[in-house]
Amino acid sequence: MLRNILKFNIGLGNALLHTPGKKRIYQNVSISQSDNGLYEINLDKRKLKTPGGKLFTAPNEALAIAVATEWDSQQDTLKFYTMHLTTLCNTALDNPTQRDEDQMINAALKYLETDTVCYRVEEPYDLVDLQINEWDPVLHWTEDRYNVKIGSSTSILGPEIPEATKETFRQHLKSYNFWSLTGLEYVITQLKSVVLALAMIDRHLSVEKAVLLSRLEEEYQIRQWGNVEWAHDYDMYELRARTAAGALFVQLSSETSSVKRKLLQD
Repeated sequence: MLRNILKFNIGLGNALLHTPGKKRIYQNVSISQSDNGLYEINLDKRKLKTPGGKLFTAPNEALAIAVATEWDSQQDTLKFYTMHLTTLCNTALDNPTQRDEDQMINAALKYLETDTVCYRVEEPYDLVDLQINEWDPVLHWTEDRYNVKIGSSTSILGPEIPEATKETFRQHLKSYNFWSLTGLEYVITQLKSVVLALAMIDRHLSVEKAVLLSRLEEEYQIRQWGNVEWAHDYDMYELRARTAAGALFVQLSSETSSVKRKLLQD
């Protein structure tokens, strides 16, 4: 299911790149706190709303500032495909698929069964070595970090993930709130990997490294056969931007006062 969602989102994103954006008609962007403690985004004197028609609200000031910055950085034409934090907030607020936390966790665990770093090739041998050298360290780190067994396989069916591993990850993911799960799921779909997503959220991997590892086979093929340089660079930068936004969303949606103060100081 997540693969289909990812394909749809990529197709939608590509379509948006060729769709004329709306003209920016607001001058000032600000945030305000409502009586219920949530934060709203103001475009001049108008309140921002979600695609579903709900009042746009962020659960904390740090996330509201980040979203407001996206809107304030827009030029004459609004480029919605660059506003990843806004999109993630809209998804959390409108919840178009009407899922709860348990359903989102189940979807993430299902993706573990098709994790990018768990599928290995048997040839060519230099790619086999590349996968071992690049993927094994982060896979072993994740196993040690969560005290689980994941493994890898050259079978088309992938490795058989132990039920104990799934349960450990299930309990870990239950520590995330609905908004954070929305961001984590987004990161997983970008990287096609639960292992890489968690390693990056845990700050074991940088965004750049996580993206590179998620594209390991593609980068190998490019080195072998070449590529259309501008297209490769564009795809890489876009994936980095989406992945970074998802990771930031996870952090900000479970924000602490120290995170808020740092963002305001910066």
